[in-house]
Amino acid sequence: MRSVRMRVLAMLLVLAGIAVGGWQLLPDGEDTDRTMVVGTTDAVTSLDPAGAYDAGSWALFSNVFQTLLTFESGGATPVPDAAKSCGFVNGGLRTYRCTLRDDLTFPSGRKMTAEDVKYSFDRVRKIHDDQGPDSLLDTLGSVDAAGLTVTFHLVSADATFPFKVATGVGSIVDSSLYAKDALRSGSDADGSGPYLLKTYTKDKGADLAPNPHYHGAIQQTGKPIEMRYYTSAEALAAAWKAKQVDVATRQLPPSVLSGLSPSDTKQRVTVSESAETRNLFLNVRPDSALRDRRVRQALALLVNREQLSDETYKGTVDPLYGLIPAGITGHTTAFFDAYPKPDAKKARKLLTEAGVSLPVHFTYGYGAGRGAGAAEAAELKRQLEADGLFKVETKGLEWADFQKAYADGKLDAYAVGWVADFPDPDNFSAALVGTGNAMKNGYSDKSVDRLIQDSQQYGDRSRTTADFRQVQEAVARDVPLIPLWQGKEYVLSSEDVGGGQYLSDGTGVFRLWRLGWI
Repeated sequence: MRSVRMRVLAMLLVLAGIAVGGWQLLPDGEDTDRTMVVGTTDAVTSLDPAGAYDAGSWALFSNVFQTLLTFESGGATPVPDAAKSCGFVNGGLRTYRCTLRDDLTFPSGRKMTAEDVKYSFDRVRKIHDDQGPDSLLDTLGSVDAAGLTVTFHLVSADATFPFKVATGVGSIVDSSLYAKDALRSGSDADGSGPYLLKTYTKDKGADLAPNPHYHGAIQQTGKPIEMRYYTSAEALAAAWKAKQVDVATRQLPPSVLSGLSPSDTKQRVTVSESAETRNLFLNVRPDSALRDRRVRQALALLVNREQLSDETYKGTVDPLYGLIPAGITGHTTAFFDAYPKPDAKKARKLLTEAGVSLPVHFTYGYGAGRGAGAAEAAELKRQLEADGLFKVETKGLEWADFQKAYADGKLDAYAVGWVADFPDPDNFSAALVGTGNAMKNGYSDKSVDRLIQDSQQYGDRSRTTADFRQVQEAVARDVPLIPLWQGKEYVLSSEDVGGGQYLSDGTGVFRLWRLGWI
């Protein structure tokens, strides 16, 4: 999900791979079998990897399922997990081949084969679920399996394909338990990852037990974990204050995060400079109130990011002026260049040219209970309505309903946080503004698609800067989204918990196995 820098706000924040070798846990105390409780507001959309493309679901997947490749803590290059080795073959970037480990088994005891891997990728594309991750596989043509060898044939050169294989879209499922053309229902998930899912209650919690038969990149599986899912940041904060959870992450209220004290010895706090972004996506379909580009440009002229960051988020996020966040190759401030400051006069001129009636009425949706979504919506509504140019109807929806609403085109605008799948500019472009993108807003531009595809031919990702600069200029011109802010990753843990600094480091892997009692 992101390439990040770690900074210390409390005791013993150690950079990955320096003081602690490899993937080892911090030293444990005597309570080795005591269950650790981890609280979050990130909801799980589906237990089936073909039906979810969100941070909460993928956090669970990275513990229950294996992928051919994964990311080490603090690393930006994929390493083998279920695979023994992987690499491009035939001297190009259009054929990618992996050799599977020969000691992998599913919870049923059935041995994993290369056919299971092929099956897993094929079903993601065949099911093509609206909330699924198949858009990540846009360059995949076909998959072959023979013995322990899996070969991916790409329709075009794609240097980012190994990164995609290492994400939740590459979760390997048991082909005997998952239908090839339909999502699996119920509360079971069967993978070969470091944890076994023992019980799951939607929107409530999940019980995870270390998988004694796991083999892969991780040297040591972790402690029993109870995940608790909270419906609001305030509920998570209350649980943390009442000591009902040992670890709290994603998302606590800004008022709580801004008040954290490094001198409090009763808790550990780590903050990562994250590449998580939040954008206001705009529906460009013909039946949307925002279908005219000039109307969307007028919106961009009214958004005050500094005010949003300082007042609503209490300085816990940074204003964002580009599609690609700071710290990722290709970052620019294209929206600052095009819309340097709020300008109601210029916005009114654009709306007059568009020939629309004022105020322009539109619907704005957000995931209720997730972070400061409601407060953010109220602030943006205030900004956009201040000069009488727009009338905004805000709608807070439960997470699954929210995703379905924007996928079905029922919202004109919707704010969505983006926790990237891998630390590369491709994942902030193809997934967000490419044709058929994951945000389902109807945006498509041939020049943007061409630039994204051209960038995929470079194994040296520093050579993509010019392409992504042009992508961001096009996005600032067309305004299929308005960048709002770039976040930080906060993890709070009690004084007897170690490893919280490794839990979520921006590579898309939620490392529950790194948590331990000390």
